[in-house]
Amino acid sequence: MRRRVVVTGMGLVTPLGADLEQVWQKVLAGESGIGYITLFDASNFPTRIAAEVRDWDLRDVGEDPERWKFQGRHTHFAIGAAKKAMADSGLDLGRIDPTRFGVYLGSGEGQQDFDRFTQMMVAGLDGEGFDVVRFTLKGLEILNPLAELEQEPNMPAAHLASLFGAQGPNVNCLTACAASSQAVGEAVEIIRRGEADIMLAGGSHTMIHPFGVTGFVLLTALSTRNDDPKRASRPFDRNRDGFVLGEGAGMVVLEELEHAKRRGARIYGEITGYGSTADAFRITDTHPEGRGAISCMKMALADARLNLDQIDYINAHGTSTVVNDRVETLAIKRVFGEQAYKIPVSSTKSMLGHLIAAAGVVELIFCLLAIRDNVVPPTINYEFPDPDCDLDYVPNQAREVRCDHTLTNSFGFGGQNVTLIASRFTG
Repeated sequence: MRRRVVVTGMGLVTPLGADLEQVWQKVLAGESGIGYITLFDASNFPTRIAAEVRDWDLRDVGEDPERWKFQGRHTHFAIGAAKKAMADSGLDLGRIDPTRFGVYLGSGEGQQDFDRFTQMMVAGLDGEGFDVVRFTLKGLEILNPLAELEQEPNMPAAHLASLFGAQGPNVNCLTACAASSQAVGEAVEIIRRGEADIMLAGGSHTMIHPFGVTGFVLLTALSTRNDDPKRASRPFDRNRDGFVLGEGAGMVVLEELEHAKRRGARIYGEITGYGSTADAFRITDTHPEGRGAISCMKMALADARLNLDQIDYINAHGTSTVVNDRVETLAIKRVFGEQAYKIPVSSTKSMLGHLIAAAGVVELIFCLLAIRDNVVPPTINYEFPDPDCDLDYVPNQAREVRCDHTLTNSFGFGGQNVTLIASRFTG
């Protein structure tokens, strides 16, 4: 028999807040965390809206922001969510084997310093070409080496290992929008294989900076509904015009079941299914027939040993782009057949925006809360049905639904696909 893995702690930092229960109530109420960009001057950008984390800093979790002044927002978010998840778990670090405690994150790159980069570019321009020497010398003059070290995607995981004394496996994966879901899935496999008893897993990211917004604008992936930010993210709606960038972090404490039971831990649910595939198609476009998403969901269902009619709720990747929503709908129908029309499907990105690398784990947390409370969150801003998107998207209002098994999808640029299945713990 394989080792079973349960969730005993959860924490998050999101555009709707950083208190787990308050965020959940806002999601159920259909509140939006989307507004105008304040982190930089976006007045000349085609997209001027995002879902920022506002009015939050590390003092919320007892950390001195001055200690972390060289670390970027994504590391701050990771620390905040991790400390909340660890506190929620009730783990006594003095009573566990630190070599059996690991960290697996799906965190993005460090925060990009656009102003200093601009100074370096200006220094390098000489009127006829580009002077690499002057560019480099300017960088050596103005860049802080400690801050530059924080550009490495593995740094949040390293900081968390240090904070909690986690001496077991320490890994970061960056599979774009699937990253934190992949981190959870791979952390589950580490525990199943017997390489650890406890894993802190999740992700953190921010791309709300000039480089990030510019990149997605050039891909024509972002909504330009600047006149009505809170209604801009509208997954599966016929009038959707792109996703809205978000930022934040989510973390879960995963434990081997017997380890959790021995210490009398509260158990939110069990991770029963994990699937990971690649489209092997294009860097930015999903396969039009959803082949990677289909095989990913089938893999997770087989891993969980569940029948199609046992899935009670799907938290969709649901980005609010024309192509993604259509292809995900198609993939769900190809996997579930007629049963697809009986399963509530919603996208919480309609309220939080797209947290990129951190999106998947936050959506998994919502699935676990749906299991706990037997209520599923809505897809807000759903007004105009799209004939290509014809499932039950729980429009605009939360719904009471008995949830024993939930499925959540995360599909990333590059064709990465991850599906996680969370189930009610029944002993």
